[in-house]
Amino acid sequence: MIAIVDYKMGNLQSVRNAFHLFTDEVKIVSDPDSLKEFDKVLLPGVGAYKDAMIHLEQNSMDEAVKEFAKSGKPLLGICLGMQLLLESSTEFGYTKGLGLIPGKVIKFDKDKFQTPHKVPHMGWNKVFTKQNNQILDGLEDEFYLYFVHSFHAQTDERYTLTKTEYGYEFPSAVIRDNIIGFQPHPEKSHENGLKIIKNFVEM
Repeated sequence: MIAIVDYKMGNLQSVRNAFHLFTDEVKIVSDPDSLKEFDKVLLPGVGAYKDAMIHLEQNSMDEAVKEFAKSGKPLLGICLGMQLLLESSTEFGYTKGLGLIPGKVIKFDKDKFQTPHKVPHMGWNKVFTKQNNQILDGLEDEFYLYFVHSFHAQTDERYTLTKTEYGYEFPSAVIRDNIIGFQPHPEKSHENGLKIIKNFVEM
């Protein structure tokens, strides 16, 4: 069974619909005590980092996600859910994250752009694979996914699963053992994104 964490941030139905293409064993969960009963957990999300952490902390879902991560079972974060896996964010001031993957979330620095780009980063962009992992099975070393974000991860190479170029290179997917996060939206990324979802279901 796969739990989709409901903390009132993002379109849970579109994520669930994408997972339903491969399994009926998926449930939207708002009770933190029940997370340990699941085989995999998905942390989705769209919106502001600070608000997301407040919602997670209100019923101790943040601690439940951390405990699940310790189990060694697969944990996947998407978009804001990926950012929350890191230690902190500078969005609307400093906010402490879940701290499951070393690193922080920062705004795109236009001063470092080699050519002019608009922020937010929105639309299809190429993803470059930096590590092999089951969640990328069936995909080329370079492939396209769909992005919508103004902030991005900043982490060590050892925790970088994929990179993407937008003004400069940034980590577009992160990994630490059983914990994986994607900045782009697999559920909005057609065939390539569905391969990622299918691979997660089969992990």
